[in-house]
Amino acid sequence: MKLRFGAVAIWVMTQGAWAQSSVTMFGLVDAGVTYVSNEGGSKNVKFDDGIYAPNLFGFRGAEDLGGGYRAIFALVNQFSMANGSIVGGGLFARNAYVGLESSQYGSITLGNQYEFMVDSLFSRGSTISNDLSGLYGFRNGPFQRLALPDNPTGAFDWDRTAGSKPIANSVKYTSPTVGGFSGGVLYSFGGVAGSVGADNAVSAGLNYEVGAFGAGAAYTNEKYGPAAGVPSTSVRNWGAGMHYSLGNVTAKALVTTVHNSFNGAGVWMAEAGAEWKVRPAILFGAKYMYMKGNEAVSNNHAHQFTASVEYFLSKRTAVYVSADYQRANSGANAQINGILDANGASSSANQLAARIGMHTVF
Repeated sequence: MKLRFGAVAIWVMTQGAWAQSSVTMFGLVDAGVTYVSNEGGSKNVKFDDGIYAPNLFGFRGAEDLGGGYRAIFALVNQFSMANGSIVGGGLFARNAYVGLESSQYGSITLGNQYEFMVDSLFSRGSTISNDLSGLYGFRNGPFQRLALPDNPTGAFDWDRTAGSKPIANSVKYTSPTVGGFSGGVLYSFGGVAGSVGADNAVSAGLNYEVGAFGAGAAYTNEKYGPAAGVPSTSVRNWGAGMHYSLGNVTAKALVTTVHNSFNGAGVWMAEAGAEWKVRPAILFGAKYMYMKGNEAVSNNHAHQFTASVEYFLSKRTAVYVSADYQRANSGANAQINGILDANGASSSANQLAARIGMHTVF
Protein backbone atom coordinates (compact mmCIF):
# COMPACT_ATOMS: atom_id res chain seq x y z
CA MET A 1 0.00 0.00 0.00
CA LYS A 2 1.38 3.45 -0.94
CA LEU A 3 0.05 6.55 0.74
CA ARG A 4 1.07 10.08 0.00
CA PHE A 5 0.63 13.73 0.90
CA GLY A 6 -2.43 15.99 1.05
CA ALA A 7 -5.48 14.32 -0.37
CA VAL A 8 -4.29 10.88 0.66
CA ALA A 9 -7.18 10.88 3.12
CA ILE A 10 -9.55 10.83 0.16
CA TRP A 11 -7.67 7.87 -1.33
CA VAL A 12 -8.18 5.94 1.89
CA MET A 13 -11.83 6.90 2.15
CA THR A 14 -12.77 5.80 -1.35
CA GLN A 15 -11.23 2.34 -1.54
CA GLY A 16 -13.42 -0.73 -1.69
CA ALA A 17 -17.15 -1.25 -1.80
CA TRP A 18 -19.41 -0.68 1.15
CA ALA A 19 -21.12 -3.96 2.00
CA GLN A 20 -22.83 -2.71 5.16
CA SER A 21 -23.01 0.22 7.55
CA SER A 22 -19.65 0.92 9.16
CA VAL A 23 -17.43 3.46 10.89
CA THR A 24 -13.66 3.18 10.54
CA MET A 25 -10.81 4.97 12.29
CA PHE A 26 -7.62 5.48 10.26
CA GLY A 27 -4.43 7.49 10.33
CA LEU A 28 -1.08 8.39 8.78
CA VAL A 29 2.10 9.18 10.68
CA ASP A 30 5.39 10.59 9.32
CA ALA A 31 8.48 11.90 11.11
CA GLY A 32 12.14 12.42 10.31
CA VAL A 33 15.21 14.63 10.34
CA THR A 34 15.87 17.23 7.64
CA TYR A 35 19.03 19.09 6.66
CA VAL A 36 18.48 22.47 4.97
CA SER A 37 21.56 24.00 3.33
CA ASN A 38 20.44 27.62 3.62
CA GLU A 39 17.45 28.65 5.72
CA GLY A 40 17.49 32.41 6.22
CA GLY A 41 21.24 32.46 5.60
CA SER A 42 22.26 29.53 7.83
CA LYS A 43 22.39 25.74 7.69
CA ASN A 44 19.75 23.95 9.70
CA VAL A 45 19.29 20.36 10.92
CA LYS A 46 15.84 19.84 12.38
CA PHE A 47 13.13 17.39 13.36
CA ASP A 48 10.36 17.77 10.78
CA ASP A 49 7.12 15.79 10.54
CA GLY A 50 4.22 15.47 8.17
CA ILE A 51 6.49 15.88 5.13
CA TYR A 52 6.38 12.62 3.18
CA ALA A 53 2.72 12.41 4.17
CA PRO A 54 0.63 14.51 6.57
CA ASN A 55 0.01 13.25 10.10
CA LEU A 56 -3.69 12.48 9.98
CA PHE A 57 -6.28 10.89 12.22
CA GLY A 58 -9.82 10.48 11.03
CA PHE A 59 -13.14 8.72 10.89
CA ARG A 60 -14.97 7.61 7.79
CA GLY A 61 -18.33 5.97 7.68
CA ALA A 62 -21.13 4.73 5.50
CA GLU A 63 -24.67 3.58 6.07
CA ASP A 64 -26.39 1.32 3.56
CA LEU A 65 -29.71 2.95 2.71
CA GLY A 66 -30.83 0.28 0.26
CA GLY A 67 -31.40 0.55 -3.45
CA GLY A 68 -27.69 1.08 -4.08
CA TYR A 69 -27.53 4.29 -1.99
CA ARG A 70 -25.25 5.00 0.96
CA ALA A 71 -24.98 7.85 3.43
CA ILE A 72 -21.29 8.74 3.86
CA PHE A 73 -19.25 11.04 6.08
CA ALA A 74 -15.62 11.88 6.86
CA LEU A 75 -13.95 13.76 9.72
CA VAL A 76 -10.17 14.19 9.33
CA ASN A 77 -7.74 15.92 11.68
CA GLN A 78 -4.11 16.89 11.02
CA PHE A 79 -1.67 17.03 13.93
CA SER A 80 1.98 17.62 14.72
CA MET A 81 4.16 14.69 15.76
CA ALA A 82 6.60 17.15 17.34
CA ASN A 83 4.26 18.30 20.10
CA GLY A 84 0.85 16.70 19.46
CA SER A 85 -0.84 19.99 18.56
CA ILE A 86 -3.62 20.35 15.98
CA VAL A 87 -2.54 21.68 12.59
CA GLY A 88 -4.82 23.76 10.38
CA GLY A 89 -6.83 25.81 12.83
CA GLY A 90 -9.59 23.35 13.70
CA LEU A 91 -10.24 19.87 15.02
CA PHE A 92 -11.34 18.51 11.62
CA ALA A 93 -9.84 21.18 9.37
CA ARG A 94 -8.57 18.63 6.83
CA ASN A 95 -12.00 17.23 5.96
CA ALA A 96 -15.46 17.44 7.48
CA TYR A 97 -18.29 16.44 5.19
CA VAL A 98 -21.46 14.36 4.87
CA GLY A 99 -23.29 13.19 1.79
CA LEU A 100 -24.98 10.56 -0.33
CA GLU A 101 -23.27 8.08 -2.66
CA SER A 102 -24.44 5.74 -5.39
CA SER A 103 -22.34 3.54 -7.68
CA GLN A 104 -24.77 4.40 -10.48
CA TYR A 105 -25.16 8.17 -10.02
CA GLY A 106 -22.03 9.24 -8.17
CA SER A 107 -21.87 11.20 -4.92
CA ILE A 108 -22.84 14.57 -3.52
CA THR A 109 -21.11 15.82 -0.37
CA LEU A 110 -21.42 18.95 1.76
CA GLY A 111 -18.88 20.55 4.12
CA ASN A 112 -15.16 21.31 4.23
CA GLN A 113 -13.57 19.27 1.44
CA TYR A 114 -10.95 19.16 -1.31
CA GLU A 115 -11.54 20.70 -4.72
CA PHE A 116 -10.54 19.25 -8.09
CA MET A 117 -6.92 20.44 -8.29
CA VAL A 118 -6.57 17.77 -5.61
CA ASP A 119 -9.16 15.24 -6.76
CA SER A 120 -8.31 15.18 -10.49
CA LEU A 121 -4.53 15.66 -10.32
CA PHE A 122 -3.30 14.42 -6.94
CA SER A 123 -5.77 11.70 -6.04
CA ARG A 124 -5.81 10.33 -9.59
CA GLY A 125 -2.04 9.83 -9.55
CA SER A 126 -0.58 12.52 -11.82
CA THR A 127 1.67 14.29 -9.27
CA ILE A 128 5.11 12.70 -9.14
CA SER A 129 6.05 15.05 -6.26
CA ASN A 130 3.63 13.07 -4.14
CA ASP A 131 5.55 9.83 -4.77
CA LEU A 132 9.04 11.07 -3.93
CA SER A 133 9.66 13.64 -1.18
CA GLY A 134 6.11 14.68 -0.31
CA LEU A 135 5.61 18.27 0.78
CA TYR A 136 9.13 19.40 -0.16
CA GLY A 137 8.50 18.42 -3.77
CA PHE A 138 5.35 20.50 -4.26
CA ARG A 139 5.22 24.07 -5.48
CA ASN A 140 6.97 27.06 -3.93
CA GLY A 141 9.95 29.14 -5.00
CA PRO A 142 11.17 32.73 -5.43
CA PHE A 143 7.57 33.92 -5.80
CA GLN A 144 6.84 35.67 -2.49
CA ARG A 145 5.25 38.50 -4.49
CA LEU A 146 2.42 36.18 -5.46
CA ALA A 147 1.03 37.35 -2.10
CA LEU A 148 -1.66 34.68 -1.96
CA PRO A 149 -4.21 35.33 0.82
CA ASP A 150 -3.99 33.22 3.99
CA ASN A 151 -0.67 31.78 2.82
CA PRO A 152 2.33 31.32 5.16
CA THR A 153 4.96 32.30 2.56
CA GLY A 154 2.84 34.02 -0.08
CA ALA A 155 3.46 31.12 -2.45
CA PHE A 156 3.26 27.91 -0.38
CA ASP A 157 1.57 25.09 -2.35
CA TRP A 158 0.49 27.74 -4.84
CA ASP A 159 -1.25 25.28 -7.18
CA ARG A 160 -3.16 23.59 -4.30
CA THR A 161 -2.19 20.07 -5.42
CA ALA A 162 -0.65 19.17 -2.04
CA GLY A 163 -4.14 19.44 -0.55
CA SER A 164 -3.07 21.97 2.07
CA LYS A 165 -6.24 24.06 1.73
CA PRO A 166 -9.68 22.41 1.56
CA ILE A 167 -12.64 24.62 0.64
CA ALA A 168 -15.21 25.35 3.34
CA ASN A 169 -18.99 25.74 2.95
CA SER A 170 -18.91 23.68 -0.23
CA VAL A 171 -21.19 21.33 -2.13
CA LYS A 172 -19.45 18.84 -4.43
CA TYR A 173 -20.76 16.40 -7.01
CA THR A 174 -18.50 13.57 -8.21
CA SER A 175 -19.68 11.41 -11.09
CA PRO A 176 -19.34 7.64 -11.49
CA THR A 177 -16.86 6.34 -14.07
CA VAL A 178 -18.41 5.74 -17.49
CA GLY A 179 -16.30 4.47 -20.36
CA GLY A 180 -13.15 5.46 -18.48
CA PHE A 181 -14.36 9.06 -17.95
CA SER A 182 -15.30 10.66 -14.65
CA GLY A 183 -15.46 14.19 -13.28
CA GLY A 184 -17.18 16.57 -10.96
CA VAL A 185 -17.96 20.11 -9.91
CA LEU A 186 -17.78 22.02 -6.62
CA TYR A 187 -19.36 25.27 -5.45
CA SER A 188 -18.57 27.06 -2.20
CA PHE A 189 -20.99 29.61 -0.73
CA GLY A 190 -19.38 32.87 0.32
CA GLY A 191 -22.04 33.64 2.89
CA VAL A 192 -21.94 37.41 2.26
CA ALA A 193 -25.36 39.02 2.64
CA GLY A 194 -26.46 40.84 -0.50
CA SER A 195 -23.86 39.28 -2.79
CA VAL A 196 -24.13 35.66 -3.87
CA GLY A 197 -20.78 35.81 -5.71
CA ALA A 198 -18.68 37.35 -2.93
CA ASP A 199 -16.11 35.07 -1.30
CA ASN A 200 -17.36 32.05 -3.23
CA ALA A 201 -15.35 29.35 -5.00
CA VAL A 202 -15.91 27.12 -8.01
CA SER A 203 -14.00 24.06 -9.17
CA ALA A 204 -14.33 21.38 -11.83
CA GLY A 205 -12.38 18.34 -12.93
CA LEU A 206 -12.33 15.74 -15.67
CA ASN A 207 -10.49 12.40 -15.70
CA TYR A 208 -9.89 9.53 -18.08
CA GLU A 209 -8.38 6.18 -17.12
CA VAL A 210 -7.93 3.04 -19.15
CA GLY A 211 -5.54 0.24 -18.26
CA ALA A 212 -2.11 1.58 -17.34
CA PHE A 213 -2.84 5.12 -18.63
CA GLY A 214 -4.59 7.95 -16.86
CA ALA A 215 -5.04 11.69 -17.43
CA GLY A 216 -6.82 14.52 -15.69
CA ALA A 217 -7.52 18.24 -15.87
CA ALA A 218 -8.86 20.67 -13.26
CA TYR A 219 -9.84 24.29 -12.69
CA THR A 220 -10.42 26.18 -9.41
CA ASN A 221 -11.22 29.84 -8.74
CA GLU A 222 -11.53 31.08 -5.14
CA LYS A 223 -12.56 34.63 -4.20
CA TYR A 224 -11.42 36.55 -1.12
CA GLY A 225 -13.22 39.58 0.31
CA PRO A 226 -11.51 42.81 1.38
CA ALA A 227 -9.49 42.69 4.59
CA ALA A 228 -7.18 45.17 6.34
CA GLY A 229 -7.55 47.68 3.54
CA VAL A 230 -6.80 45.13 0.80
CA PRO A 231 -9.49 45.01 -1.90
CA SER A 232 -11.22 41.82 -3.04
CA THR A 233 -9.25 39.35 -5.09
CA SER A 234 -9.59 35.95 -6.68
CA VAL A 235 -6.98 33.23 -7.08
CA ARG A 236 -7.32 31.05 -10.16
CA ASN A 237 -5.64 27.69 -10.77
CA TRP A 238 -5.77 25.22 -13.60
CA GLY A 239 -3.73 22.15 -14.42
CA ALA A 240 -3.47 18.98 -16.48
CA GLY A 241 -1.49 15.80 -15.90
CA MET A 242 -1.01 12.20 -16.92
CA HIS A 243 0.52 8.95 -15.70
CA TYR A 244 1.51 5.71 -17.38
CA SER A 245 2.77 2.44 -15.91
CA LEU A 246 4.97 0.01 -17.80
CA GLY A 247 5.99 -2.98 -15.74
CA ASN A 248 7.81 -1.80 -12.62
CA VAL A 249 8.15 1.80 -13.84
CA THR A 250 5.50 4.53 -13.54
CA ALA A 251 6.03 7.84 -15.36
CA LYS A 252 4.11 11.04 -14.62
CA ALA A 253 3.89 14.57 -16.05
CA LEU A 254 2.01 17.64 -14.83
CA VAL A 255 1.46 21.30 -15.79
CA THR A 256 -0.21 23.79 -13.39
CA THR A 257 -0.72 27.56 -13.11
CA VAL A 258 -1.79 30.22 -10.61
CA HIS A 259 -2.99 33.82 -11.06
CA ASN A 260 -3.76 36.37 -8.33
CA SER A 261 -6.15 39.03 -9.68
CA PHE A 262 -5.21 41.52 -6.93
CA ASN A 263 -1.70 42.18 -8.22
CA GLY A 264 -1.70 40.33 -11.54
CA ALA A 265 0.96 37.91 -10.29
CA GLY A 266 1.13 34.54 -12.00
CA VAL A 267 3.32 31.46 -12.14
CA TRP A 268 3.28 28.33 -14.28
CA MET A 269 5.00 25.01 -13.63
CA ALA A 270 5.87 21.83 -15.52
CA GLU A 271 7.26 18.66 -13.97
CA ALA A 272 8.06 15.14 -15.12
CA GLY A 273 9.50 12.12 -13.41
CA ALA A 274 9.25 8.41 -12.75
CA GLU A 275 9.30 5.85 -10.00
CA TRP A 276 10.94 2.44 -10.40
CA LYS A 277 10.22 -0.60 -8.22
CA VAL A 278 13.76 -2.00 -8.16
CA ARG A 279 12.66 -4.84 -5.91
CA PRO A 280 9.30 -5.59 -4.25
CA ALA A 281 10.33 -3.62 -1.14
CA ILE A 282 12.53 -0.92 -2.77
CA LEU A 283 11.33 2.09 -4.73
CA PHE A 284 13.59 4.63 -6.44
CA GLY A 285 12.29 7.82 -8.00
CA ALA A 286 13.44 11.08 -9.55
CA LYS A 287 11.87 14.16 -11.13
CA TYR A 288 12.60 17.57 -12.63
CA MET A 289 10.40 20.64 -12.15
CA TYR A 290 10.57 24.09 -13.78
CA MET A 291 8.63 27.10 -12.45
CA LYS A 292 8.34 30.51 -14.19
CA GLY A 293 6.71 33.69 -12.91
CA ASN A 294 5.48 36.75 -14.80
CA GLU A 295 6.56 40.38 -14.49
CA ALA A 296 4.57 40.90 -11.27
CA VAL A 297 6.91 38.41 -9.56
CA SER A 298 10.01 39.92 -11.22
CA ASN A 299 10.04 37.21 -13.92
CA ASN A 300 11.68 34.92 -11.38
CA HIS A 301 12.12 31.28 -12.27
CA ALA A 302 13.44 28.13 -10.60
CA HIS A 303 14.61 24.63 -11.41
CA GLN A 304 14.05 21.88 -8.85
CA PHE A 305 15.45 18.35 -8.83
CA THR A 306 14.16 15.57 -6.55
CA ALA A 307 15.35 12.05 -5.85
CA SER A 308 14.28 9.47 -3.27
CA VAL A 309 14.73 5.87 -2.16
CA GLU A 310 12.04 4.12 -0.13
CA TYR A 311 12.31 0.78 1.64
CA PHE A 312 9.14 -0.96 2.84
CA LEU A 313 9.49 -2.79 6.14
CA SER A 314 5.92 -4.05 5.71
CA LYS A 315 2.82 -3.20 3.68
CA ARG A 316 2.10 -0.33 6.08
CA THR A 317 5.51 0.96 7.17
CA ALA A 318 8.52 2.30 5.27
CA VAL A 319 11.74 4.23 5.77
CA TYR A 320 13.04 6.63 3.14
CA VAL A 321 15.77 9.05 2.10
CA SER A 322 14.95 12.03 -0.12
CA ALA A 323 16.61 15.18 -1.44
CA ASP A 324 15.24 18.32 -3.11
CA TYR A 325 17.53 20.91 -4.69
CA GLN A 326 16.15 24.21 -5.99
CA ARG A 327 18.11 26.72 -8.06
CA ALA A 328 16.49 30.07 -8.79
CA ASN A 329 17.65 32.86 -11.07
CA SER A 330 20.39 35.24 -9.97
CA GLY A 331 19.17 37.77 -7.40
CA ALA A 332 16.18 35.64 -6.33
CA ASN A 333 15.75 33.71 -3.08
CA ALA A 334 15.09 30.00 -3.47
CA GLN A 335 12.42 28.54 -1.20
CA ILE A 336 11.53 24.86 -1.21
CA ASN A 337 7.92 24.09 -0.36
CA GLY A 338 7.40 23.02 3.24
CA ILE A 339 10.17 25.18 4.68
CA LEU A 340 7.74 27.48 6.41
CA ASP A 341 9.69 29.38 9.06
CA ALA A 342 9.20 33.14 8.86
CA ASN A 343 12.69 33.52 7.39
CA GLY A 344 12.77 30.15 5.67
CA ALA A 345 13.77 31.35 2.22
CA SER A 346 17.41 30.91 1.25
CA SER A 347 19.62 34.01 1.34
CA SER A 348 20.83 32.95 -2.12
CA ALA A 349 19.43 31.42 -5.30
CA ASN A 350 20.13 27.87 -4.06
CA GLN A 351 18.52 25.68 -1.43
CA LEU A 352 18.84 21.97 -0.61
CA ALA A 353 16.57 19.93 1.67
CA ALA A 354 17.81 16.39 2.41
CA ARG A 355 15.76 14.12 4.65
CA ILE A 356 15.67 10.71 6.28
CA GLY A 357 12.37 9.59 7.75
CA MET A 358 9.81 6.93 8.49
CA HIS A 359 6.08 6.70 7.85
CA THR A 360 3.31 4.30 8.64
CA VAL A 361 -0.43 3.97 8.14
CA PHE A 362 -3.05 2.45 10.39
